[in-house]
Amino acid sequence: MAITRTVVVAGAGIGGLTASLALAAKGFRVVILEKAPRLEEVGAGLQLSPNASSVLVGLGLEPRLAPRAVTPEAISVVSARAGGEIARLPLGEAASTRAGSPYWVVHRADLQGALQAEVEDHPDIELRLGWQFEDVADHARGLTVAARCGDARQHEPAAALIGADGIWSSVRSRLFPELHPRFSGLIAWRGTLDAKALPRESASPRVQLWMGPNAHLVAYPIAAARRINVVAIVPGTWNRPGWSEAGDAGEIKNAFSADWPDSARTLIGAVEEWRRWALFTMPEVSEWSAGAVALLGDAVHGMLPFAAQGAGMAIEDAAVLANCLSGCTGEDISGIPAALKRYTRLRRGRVDRVRRTAQRQGRIYHLTGPMALTRDLVIRAMGPQRMLARQDWIYDWRE
Repeated sequence: MAITRTVVVAGAGIGGLTASLALAAKGFRVVILEKAPRLEEVGAGLQLSPNASSVLVGLGLEPRLAPRAVTPEAISVVSARAGGEIARLPLGEAASTRAGSPYWVVHRADLQGALQAEVEDHPDIELRLGWQFEDVADHARGLTVAARCGDARQHEPAAALIGADGIWSSVRSRLFPELHPRFSGLIAWRGTLDAKALPRESASPRVQLWMGPNAHLVAYPIAAARRINVVAIVPGTWNRPGWSEAGDAGEIKNAFSADWPDSARTLIGAVEEWRRWALFTMPEVSEWSAGAVALLGDAVHGMLPFAAQGAGMAIEDAAVLANCLSGCTGEDISGIPAALKRYTRLRRGRVDRVRRTAQRQGRIYHLTGPMALTRDLVIRAMGPQRMLARQDWIYDWRE
């Protein structure tokens, strides 16, 4: 069997597609296995801070993304207890220029569509829709990756396998069967609405973060500012796996009732259709790879979304992974396991710090009573520039 320069990527989500483009840019042939028969929007909006957008711009995606993305003017921090805004953190074009890359908010479907179009235009990437990763075997000259599509089976020779198949990862189950996602006790409700349905101030190009008792609310423009993406986080016991189940509008309206200002309830009431997903996380682990197989994104570090970095961390993973493997494209692939160990070492500390930041911010958002009052006073005292500077360690990262 000849040495192959093929890397198989399981999963065609944001992390998997980005990794495929980054690996192809380093000289690999890439085969993407995606169990879905077609790529469809899962979720609604997402935030791409400069640490993530810099990777996408470097991969040539700016012409596809810029017309659909929105550069928010600010992050508006709003307290349900106080009944209004307590801080406004400046973003906009000036902040993007300072950071060296844009801060974008986009519809997840627009990002996935841009990545897919770039993948399909690349001669060294093959996207196999409807193919489910099944197993992997290693041997002296690399790996053999087994996949199935209905009754059909394929066995693909590969130099490496990357599991980018999400928090319910089949690759992780094969690699580390003892690792399982944990339900956080929180449920995310999401929906969108026509920007014209809101007063002009409510629909302005900014990220709104509403903090309230045992819940919080995030809203921002997507789809070239024609629509508003709304995500509401509330505690609950419903914990069915998956990313998109119809939600009862009455249930989420009741969760944002007496303790929330009229403007927040108006935003909730204007959403046309609600979907919900239970928030699961992965435990912190020391190993992200075994031999020539590695995990990426939610498959290894699924986290709470309260730092707006879930997609960003997967995009960063993709760039670092490709850089670590860049010296393994020739006839000698024996260095791949060591390169994947290096990828883990480079990523684990930063990702775990972001994960802990997201957990802490979720607790802060949901404070009640005197603790909520103290939080609001501290935020006012810090001021917008100091508040924004607390994010520099995240936003200033570059591969």
